[in-house]
Amino acid sequence: MTDETPRETFEHDPIGHAEARAGMTVGELADEYGDAGIGASALHEAVDVYAEMLGDDEVTNFFGLAGAMVPTGMRRIVADLIRDGHIDALVTTGANLTHDAIEAIGGKHHHGEVHAEGKTEREHDERLRDEGVDRIYNVYLPQEHFALFEGHLREEVFPPLEAECEEEGAVSIQRFTEELGRANAEVNDAEDVSEGAGVAAAAYEHDVPIYCPAVQDSVLGLQAWMYSQTSEFTLDALSDMTTITDQAFDAEKAGAMVVGGGVPKNYTLQTMLVAPDAYDYAVQLTMDTPETGGLSGATLDEARSWGKLEKAARNASVYADATITLPLVVAAARERVAADEGDR
Repeated sequence: MTDETPRETFEHDPIGHAEARAGMTVGELADEYGDAGIGASALHEAVDVYAEMLGDDEVTNFFGLAGAMVPTGMRRIVADLIRDGHIDALVTTGANLTHDAIEAIGGKHHHGEVHAEGKTEREHDERLRDEGVDRIYNVYLPQEHFALFEGHLREEVFPPLEAECEEEGAVSIQRFTEELGRANAEVNDAEDVSEGAGVAAAAYEHDVPIYCPAVQDSVLGLQAWMYSQTSEFTLDALSDMTTITDQAFDAEKAGAMVVGGGVPKNYTLQTMLVAPDAYDYAVQLTMDTPETGGLSGATLDEARSWGKLEKAARNASVYADATITLPLVVAAARERVAADEGDR
């Protein structure tokens, strides 16, 4: 290269060296990430985008929640976002709603092991099977909690919905999740459960719709199917498309926080395909890569080609374990929003 060779894509922007010191806030740490490269700079950008989403009252915030986020300890973060007005529509899995309800009515998830000492992983899981313990990587859930959950559904959730079905023919999945939230809140309060009432209860109490388009793919869905075999209870799988599309259609601006992939990610993003505009903001927290062509790993820039994001949308993706990145991004963004509100 000679001195005359133009550098069209190069800018003088040296990498800084992050400082980690005692007493710093999460927001300050996220700012330090902005001086670094690779995943650190991506997380810093995600905080920037998410803080702008949360700090603008004109933005309707959609939140996609996939993966084992509730049983692994992320439940309160999502519930607090709902209570504080930072989620306007939640799209999640039946599994997350199942585990949320279990905690609401007195069950608990427990620290566990992937491998037991002196045993192969298979031998360890065979032993857990004999002991009646389900494993989610390094989290344990005693199977008796599912019996507690089934009783909760049959006594508190399904009967009022069955009565509605007898009159109307079917109820929406969103109506189902709303009733689940009501029942979770009431039982949690009546039984004085030490754990909070959780995600579905917060959504019920603050009129935030929960969409669960693949509810059949969960214990919650299995229980709904079994109850439907001996009652008039049934779900209308398509009616939620109207309400979530209405939310997208009416939004002045729209933002998407997508945790994980699968159905919640696509359902959240595809909503804009039938709206006049697309997402103005989007943040993705994932470990899936785009090379397979699957939706879970598809980049947000690829979503822009479909018209799911505006051409000028601000977006960021962080490729790391969401149980690590979600608390960091949420805490840093909320710290920034609180500081901005304090300066007004």
